[in-house]
Amino acid sequence: MTAIYIYNEHRGYTALDKVLLAVRRHFPDDQRLIAEVERHRADERKHYLMFKRWFQKRGEMPLSVDRACGHIDRFVELVFRTRIDDLDIGRFIGEGHFGQLCRVISLTEQRGYRQVETLLRHPAILEDRSLAKIFQIIRRDEPSHWAPYDRWLKQHGGRDPAWWERAIDAFIHSELLLLKLPILFLTPGLKRRARWADEDDAAQLVTAPAAAIG
Repeated sequence: MTAIYIYNEHRGYTALDKVLLAVRRHFPDDQRLIAEVERHRADERKHYLMFKRWFQKRGEMPLSVDRACGHIDRFVELVFRTRIDDLDIGRFIGEGHFGQLCRVISLTEQRGYRQVETLLRHPAILEDRSLAKIFQIIRRDEPSHWAPYDRWLKQHGGRDPAWWERAIDAFIHSELLLLKLPILFLTPGLKRRARWADEDDAAQLVTAPAAAIG
């Protein structure tokens, strides 16, 4: 389970690098949006590093999982019919589709919040004080992650998520819990990562949040 979380946190901040560059280019006057996306990206990296330290203290590497266990990966693939790495977000926003991306990000973050709420009631999580603290921090941070995208939709007359978008979100979550997570638990000899994911990060594209949000 922690291997899935560290994968998703890494995927989260590296994907947000692309979103942030596009937002800065297409909405240069919306300094609040830019600062909020910067903060979102910084939080995702912070969460990744917390899980990384948790693994390092245990003296082990995470299981090697891929985009099949990534919520945002699956959501983008099912809605936009392309992988995150192949999505030209700049062109996508330029063609007027930022609202679609906002809904996908918002639903993903709200799903993450509900899952963390569930985990923080689980005895196995509560027994590990370090892990429980990580999830408590994530729970505190999450609401600020979907808020800027919901606000942008309201300001620009965007619609709320449709039933089919919510259905896709629910399907991805069920697929992970009922199929992929049991496979991880029941498959012996699964390989662990040989290197940390952030060792393969491109040159840093984004700095820490540049402005306070009023």
